[in-house]
Amino acid sequence: MSLSKIFEPVLLGDLQLANRIVMAPMTRNRADLDGTANALMAEYYAQRAGAGLIVAEGAWPSPAGQAYCRQPGIATTRQVEGWRQVTDAVHAKGGRIVLQLMHSGRIGSRHIKPSGVETLSCSALQAKGEIWTDAAGMQPFDMPRALSTDEVRAVVSEHAQAAKNALVAGFDGVELHGTSGYLAMQFLSSATNQRSDEYGGAAPARARFAFECLQAMAAAIGAGRVGLRLNPGNTYNDTADEDSAATHAELMRQASTLGLAYLHVMKAPTVEIDAFALARTHFKGPLILNDGFDGDSAEAALRAGQGEAVSFARHFIANPDLPARLAREQVLARFDRKTLYSAGPAGYTDYPLA
Repeated sequence: MSLSKIFEPVLLGDLQLANRIVMAPMTRNRADLDGTANALMAEYYAQRAGAGLIVAEGAWPSPAGQAYCRQPGIATTRQVEGWRQVTDAVHAKGGRIVLQLMHSGRIGSRHIKPSGVETLSCSALQAKGEIWTDAAGMQPFDMPRALSTDEVRAVVSEHAQAAKNALVAGFDGVELHGTSGYLAMQFLSSATNQRSDEYGGAAPARARFAFECLQAMAAAIGAGRVGLRLNPGNTYNDTADEDSAATHAELMRQASTLGLAYLHVMKAPTVEIDAFALARTHFKGPLILNDGFDGDSAEAALRAGQGEAVSFARHFIANPDLPARLAREQVLARFDRKTLYSAGPAGYTDYPLA
């Protein structure tokens, strides 16, 4: 198929994109030990600045929100300064970049977080599974402490401050991570949210935490610079919902009232849910679609009007100049799975340009 639609410019809220190719956020674990972005990360993202938009990897808004070793944060002055070298490098190449804000909730370990920092969630339910820690190898997820109602509101405020910090760091906007079993999804899902206050119960109340985070972020930096990522049907990190499609539709409807820049929606892992149709029906705003696309399938989705832009994840790892390769209809390189999360440049900045 001749590719043309994916190379058209598009406006998502206040974000003007030179093309409709988005680099999806991907955990890569290359930050300094204190969560500060570094020169290696600046090189990595600058190599991929040909994307119409880069969504940088999930960064924690507070130490309690850290999930992984060498995961970046956006909470301290040093972290803001570290990210500035990344955004400057991307902008110098004409790119646009937003930061995904990711509070991990119960997904994490005391062997990763700074000493004395608690693991928190909507309810005191331990997730099944283990996580890698540099200090102690594989460890079970911590048993979280349930946030009080006032503490939930404080975490909402942390997201607003993180959005402000992101703009100081030079980002063009932010995206709330609402999937993969992290805090927003823990609140959203019926199996992980057992609260009896205004943040628990029926779907509208379970969606309230994510909505209030988006509302606070929009108030802080402007709704046209705020996006949301969702994946209806996702059960990653031991999450489940009694009716995931209906629950996500509720959050989409609530989010629609804010005038956000976009909804970044991933294809559902189950055939019973058509995530793109669900989003088109219930979210009144631009859609970024994520579906393991190649060039032809991305072009077809855009021509069919399913969304306004498409995002690529794994293809951007081994193909730093992915848009140029798609334009030339080149065969795409494969990434090395063994170096996805390891420290250093191997499997990170050493993939060659075509």
